[in-house]
Amino acid sequence: MSGHAPPDFVCLGESMVTFLPSRPGRLADVPSFARAIGGAESNVACALAAAGHRVRWVGRVGRDGFGHHLVETIGAYGVDVAAVGRDPHRPTGVYFRTADDRATEAHEVVYYRAGSAASAMSPATVPYDSVADGRVLHLTGITAALSADCLALVRELTAPRPGRPLVSFDVNHRPALWRDGAAPEVLLELARRADLVFVGADEAEALWGLREPGEIREVLAGPAVLVVKQGGEGAVAFERCAASFPTPPLPEPGALRPDPRASNAGGADHDTVTTVPAPRVDVLAPVGAGDAFAAGFLSATLRGLGMTERLRHGHLMAAAALTVPGDVAVPPRRAHADRLAALDADAWGTLHLGPGWTGRDQEGPDRTGDDQEVRTP
Repeated sequence: MSGHAPPDFVCLGESMVTFLPSRPGRLADVPSFARAIGGAESNVACALAAAGHRVRWVGRVGRDGFGHHLVETIGAYGVDVAAVGRDPHRPTGVYFRTADDRATEAHEVVYYRAGSAASAMSPATVPYDSVADGRVLHLTGITAALSADCLALVRELTAPRPGRPLVSFDVNHRPALWRDGAAPEVLLELARRADLVFVGADEAEALWGLREPGEIREVLAGPAVLVVKQGGEGAVAFERCAASFPTPPLPEPGALRPDPRASNAGGADHDTVTTVPAPRVDVLAPVGAGDAFAAGFLSATLRGLGMTERLRHGHLMAAAALTVPGDVAVPPRRAHADRLAALDADAWGTLHLGPGWTGRDQEGPDRTGDDQEVRTP
């Protein structure tokens, strides 16, 4: 990736060193852990870079061994890490997790991120110029939850201004990070400021008491594109403007209600609505799929693909994450993914993906053949 060409994507947020268990079971019983990396925005950055895009990750790490490891590892994916801040006084965040599905009661995650270097990100420590020159700026609700300074930064980056890049926002609700009850109002406010929004139906229900995609669109009618993820069932996209992503006038933050911007563009009733089921996947590790979905969708969006293909590429990238042990999805080769995304509806409906299906290993280089563990009964 050229150091002089502006990036296609800028992803801003905290990345942490992740410790993956050597076997299933309670954290108290796991004897050893393997070191990896994790962080919603850096996961998206790595996947996009592996898919061939110019990507910059902007974050803040401690001036410690874990910080060095994060920067080197993310950079090895081809991500530009020159704008990452090094904090001499605060540590790099780390976390441990079990191998169990996040949806089960047996799943445990223990974070050591309080007071981390990333929590010191603010408008003063992250120059606007370091994020403003990309075509797309990708943010998540996780950053907004880290500290008051981080929330101020996300608010500044999502505020309307001339020349603002397209803002992609993944709600990414993490209840453990929100201790003041502010999550529903703050995440609604930030999502309404964005041009493209990702939200899980389960997140919307927990935050706003809304489960049906159409209901979610009623309160998030302003973004040009809203993607509602429905887990293993699939995803629904609401698209107001097929050709471009305008940033309409933004309302003042307020109580939960239908977004008044809907009246400026015909409202949610005038959306194009696209539903794409998820393929069947033999899950190896159920982590990182949401970040991977966002990366696949964003990549296809920048390539100018149609909405069905964007959603399918999101599902395929999610399947890449679900069939490897770590958080970062290395995508299939573009030609392979394009062939699968172009299947007719019947063939797509029978697609079955298992470990090894991408034809690429966890570090990214191609392997011989690209049809391993891809089954269409």
